[in-house]
Amino acid sequence: MRFVADLHVHSRYSRACSRDCDLEHLAWWAARKGIGLVGTGDLCHPAWGAEIREKLVPAEPGLFRLRPDLERDVLASLPASVRTPVRFQLSVEISTIYKRGEKTRKVHHLLYAPDLGVADELTRRLGRIGNLASDGRPILGLDSRDLLETLLDSGEGGYLVPAHVWTPWFAALGSKSGFDSVADCYADLAEHIFAIETGLSSDPAMNHRVSSLDRYRLVSNSDAHSPPALGREATVLSCDLSYEGVRSALATGAGLDGTIEFFPEEGKYHLDGHRTCDVRLEPAETRALSGRCPACGKPVTVGVLHRVAALADRPVGYAPAGAPGWRCLVQLPQVVGELIGVGPKSKAVEAAVSRLVHRLGPELSILQDVPLDAVAAVGPPGLDEALRRLRAGEVVLAGGYDGEYGVVRLFEPKEIADLRPGTSEALFDLPEPVPAAVAPAPVPAGPDGLFAAPAAVMDLARPAPVTSAPPASRSAPLSVLDGLDDEQRVAAEAAGPVLVVAGPGTGKTRTLTTRIAHLVGERGVPAEEVLALTFTRRAAGELSERLAALLPRMPLVTTFHGLGLRIVREQAARLGLPDDVRVVDEAERLALAREAMGDGAPARDVRRLLDHVSALARDPAAHDPELAGPLARYRAGKRARGLVDLDDLLARPVALLGAEPELAEAYRRRWPHVSVDEYQDVDPAQYALLRLLVPPDGDLCVIGDPDQAIYSFRGADVGFFLRFAADFPGAREVRLTRNYRSTATVVDAALAVVAPATLVPGRTLTAVAPGAGPSHVTVHTAADEAAEAAFVVGTIERVLGGSDLTALLRGAADPWHDAVHSYADFAVLYRTDAQSAALVDALEAAGVPYQKRSHHRLGDQPGVRDLLGVLREDLVRAAGDPRPVLARVRAAAQVAIDRAGGLTLLPPPAHPPEPAAAGPWPAAAAGEIGGAHPLGPAVA
Repeated sequence: MRFVADLHVHSRYSRACSRDCDLEHLAWWAARKGIGLVGTGDLCHPAWGAEIREKLVPAEPGLFRLRPDLERDVLASLPASVRTPVRFQLSVEISTIYKRGEKTRKVHHLLYAPDLGVADELTRRLGRIGNLASDGRPILGLDSRDLLETLLDSGEGGYLVPAHVWTPWFAALGSKSGFDSVADCYADLAEHIFAIETGLSSDPAMNHRVSSLDRYRLVSNSDAHSPPALGREATVLSCDLSYEGVRSALATGAGLDGTIEFFPEEGKYHLDGHRTCDVRLEPAETRALSGRCPACGKPVTVGVLHRVAALADRPVGYAPAGAPGWRCLVQLPQVVGELIGVGPKSKAVEAAVSRLVHRLGPELSILQDVPLDAVAAVGPPGLDEALRRLRAGEVVLAGGYDGEYGVVRLFEPKEIADLRPGTSEALFDLPEPVPAAVAPAPVPAGPDGLFAAPAAVMDLARPAPVTSAPPASRSAPLSVLDGLDDEQRVAAEAAGPVLVVAGPGTGKTRTLTTRIAHLVGERGVPAEEVLALTFTRRAAGELSERLAALLPRMPLVTTFHGLGLRIVREQAARLGLPDDVRVVDEAERLALAREAMGDGAPARDVRRLLDHVSALARDPAAHDPELAGPLARYRAGKRARGLVDLDDLLARPVALLGAEPELAEAYRRRWPHVSVDEYQDVDPAQYALLRLLVPPDGDLCVIGDPDQAIYSFRGADVGFFLRFAADFPGAREVRLTRNYRSTATVVDAALAVVAPATLVPGRTLTAVAPGAGPSHVTVHTAADEAAEAAFVVGTIERVLGGSDLTALLRGAADPWHDAVHSYADFAVLYRTDAQSAALVDALEAAGVPYQKRSHHRLGDQPGVRDLLGVLREDLVRAAGDPRPVLARVRAAAQVAIDRAGGLTLLPPPAHPPEPAAAGPWPAAAAGEIGGAHPLGPAVA
């Protein structure tokens, strides 16, 4: 039997994974893609393991399928063309971080179990080593060789495949692993390894250059963190549909027909480079630069192409006799998105792909096998040519590097516009809908016979056909605006000036990015005439990332300070600054202030001067005569060194543009279309700069929510938001009132809280998010922080149904038999890190596993605090040189941290404390054990 297998996926309990990564969604997307066998992923996670037992039932030997009622519901929601049951195989990815030979090794592994008994024993053994509940892909301080031994000792039939074997940071052959062969990684047990996963950044041709890999079968999987990513890489098998059938095919090669691959250039680590400097390098360029970034001088991340070449003992193009074939593909939504000019996740693309699947069958078959004339009859214009090029390998590639995905395109931009000469708008029309009863077009095997039609992929019993409604027809051209709701669309189409009052969870960022994409992509505004302003680099990065998926050319997206720096550098001569003007860092700023205040000035006076500098930047009238002298000296010190500080980045452009109207007008002409995110947080300097850049009738779109203005302590003034109509006469106001983030209970409670002080008269907010959510919101008043923490832990125990039998016996928990919860379902939020101490103490005392996502200190790590308490006395009593004791603390702490999750201490201080002249180490130093000194920050 021939089928497609994707055996590296993750559940919703893994970090950075979609909440849709449940078994039902995985089965639905696998069927739509044309995948017959899927890994369960995360089998050692307690909550996911419970779901596996609840939702899966045995199928063929060693394989599972959805419980009949769940499978029936999943199949009923699919078109008849892809209504094929899916099988599951027990799998998990494990990350190991450990020391071997004085080197830190970081390797990921795929483990497979033939039955739940072996899975349980594996989970039990690994649970004694590390925390399996914190992440579906747990991190263990365990040698790769020992992990393999643990699997082999857990029962017959388990096997291990090194995951994405070339990835620089976390793979057996990655450039950072320290291993030059798979055998070295697994030592004396290496004979039990018979297959390796090539990963997204390499293909079989690259692996064939390394003769030591000839003994391993090459497999590919998606490593999907969301169900739509299934099948982006996969393995094609023609063997018995069973666990042992798959294992035998991978062990012997008999029945391993080939793989479906990324174009390796699209992988995130194909080329060398340095992402923070936007530097992408071919291996030869890296070698010429001695491995250093030409922008910053730091080492670059050596990519897969370079690493393969370093280990290769064969020329490019070498192909071992009898090696299975492979195909490089691009996912169908990506192909369609390129054609119609929107992102692959847009509603327009989803509608088009759904229609194609409804008529032609699974996505993988459409990409590879469906005749092009059948594609042309159903798909958007140009799809047949796109697939012809894809199947022929005629693609345009820009290699990925240092964590950045590469780019694969099938057309040059001009070709897209020329696909339908004179009727460019018609390019976005969808074909008329076809009645659901029409059978899908027949799909023959591909020209090389590698992949069969989906109906032949799995010869399994199917339920009676269920009619499903086809996608709704469209008479208007597709647009990036089609993915917006009615309110968002009004905001995105409105010509400025426009004020968008966006309630929480109403799609503010989506609306803003779509408006910009509409301006540039559909209204013909040049990208260089568009300016988008945010308040943080993180927000600017998010806007840029979203716009990059929608536009071929990027507008300027920056922070207010980033814009100010651009203007300062462009106008350095006018401002009396050197061409290489630099922004002062905090250490230099403090040094300048101390120098200005005079030697011996108290720290509070130095801080007072710096606060005064910032206050003047926001309000020039806030001058303090007592600080006139130090202020003049501080400014003179900056000028002498060619420096500007953060406050100058706004104050200087405002003063310059205010004094030179022609220059301000030039900047207005450069950026006639301006958007501002979180407008309620502008301060006077930012407001003044914006008013200089945008005329009263300019195309300005500001978006935000005055009820979310929380930065007045930083100088922000919500009054600027409220007076927008006065500043820009004729401005239009649009309100976004549909909350997509929270359930009705949460939304209604939040509205009730904010109503007495709202700055938005007549405010409404309607929850449209799916899901049941909480039935009520509880407000609890605690006597003190310890009582509050006890309430939190007690609530978790109750909702979980108790973490142990004792909790039930003492009535501290309710046994919720109709709900499955794990610790991963809970989040405890607090405003400041100082509030976390009581929570950490209560969680540890109750034995509740947790991950603290705010700033870690060494003493906060599980198991380290008690350890430090034991060793503290030794440190205090140490006479003479305390460094041996510090070494003991450090070594023991590293062991505890490894067991707690594989974290690594930073190197010890370059200059350890000098030995005490006599007596114990000073008490003040000993008291810092739980902080940053002398052990350094907690994690690297």
